Amino acid sequence: MSAADEMPDMERHHNSVTRTPLNSVAVQRKSKSKSYRLSYRNRIGAASRLGLTPGLTARRLNTSRKAPESNKITVTNEQLTLLVKTEWKLSYVTPLYRFRHTQLKIYSRQLSAFIAAEKQQGLAVDVEGTQNTFRVSFSLVLGMTESVDDAVTVHIQIHSKPLFAKQDEPQRTVWSGWLTCINGNPEYLRSLPKDFICLPLFCSSGAGGLTSLVKSWFQQSFDCCFGPLEISHTSLQWLMALWTNCQPESSIRQLKMIWTLPVEPQLQVTYTVDAEDAWELWSSVRKKNTAGEGEENSIDIEEVMSFMQGLKAHFFRHFRLDLSAGSLNEVSTALGSAKHSGMIKFSNSKYMITTLMLLTECALLKMPI
Repeated sequence: MSAADEMPDMERHHNSVTRTPLNSVAVQRKSKSKSYRLSYRNRIGAASRLGLTPGLTARRLNTSRKAPESNKITVTNEQLTLLVKTEWKLSYVTPLYRFRHTQLKIYSRQLSAFIAAEKQQGLAVDVEGTQNTFRVSFSLVLGMTESVDDAVTVHIQIHSKPLFAKQDEPQRTVWSGWLTCINGNPEYLRSLPKDFICLPLFCSSGAGGLTSLVKSWFQQSFDCCFGPLEISHTSLQWLMALWTNCQPESSIRQLKMIWTLPVEPQLQVTYTVDAEDAWELWSSVRKKNTAGEGEENSIDIEEVMSFMQGLKAHFFRHFRLDLSAGSLNEVSTALGSAKHSGMIKFSNSKYMITTLMLLTECALLKMPI
């Protein structure tokens, strides 16, 4: 059901310094104590030095955020092309034990060997249309940091040749993923033992079998654990407001929402709002910026909630359906799209940092420590 064509227009009024981990020199990996191994493998009932770090379970999403700023990202265009226009599956990752940004070539060889060994044991990691040999490459994404406590983003690719490729034909990328931390909670990051590095947000794209192998290798190598990262109802509303706030500088084209209503049979509603209409509503609920000169322009949760209430009230007036009774499953604009199931796509790199800050916060809050 689409509300875009039937809904009348709303009345318009025209008028980095990157951080590398401590002890970044090459370190020969030693055997770990049982306390470290049990801390994540068992998740419960095991002693761990990480137990001394402040818990995040009592925290909630921030109620105020900086308004998005364009062109803050300093990543090269070549690296940006690896991150945008791809739909990523989100996971959270607990801190990595003795992960070294200086050892990426070694990790590339180790993960390649791990995949080969798992294949020999009969694990199904075949990717349709490719050969059975895989090559792994790790690399740094410089410029993807927001604070001095953020560790440098790590990008991973798995390559393979097409099934009937010629001998000199190059391999192509069949899986990719990255681990990042953008403006992570400084109190938590600084409280971690020195041998731990925090890259809590994991994005992956490719065959599920390869994703499982990459996660398994990380868990065995760095005593971490992965978990699914859904994008909550509140986080989706934050993304709607943050992206709409970008309309004057980068047209969002339209604001699209997909809701599910709890009726029998279940009803899915697609609600599309013209970009100018969305901006006019957002402007009407936006508080006057009373911040002094030099202070950051911010967006409060009250503004986000008022924006959502205005959208739902407008829909109810025309269709007599109360969206408050349903759940928001997906939001999208020209800047990107996000799904409650934990999928994100960056269609424009100008405001990636703002979105990644929110997702990093969600990952840290989801972690079991």
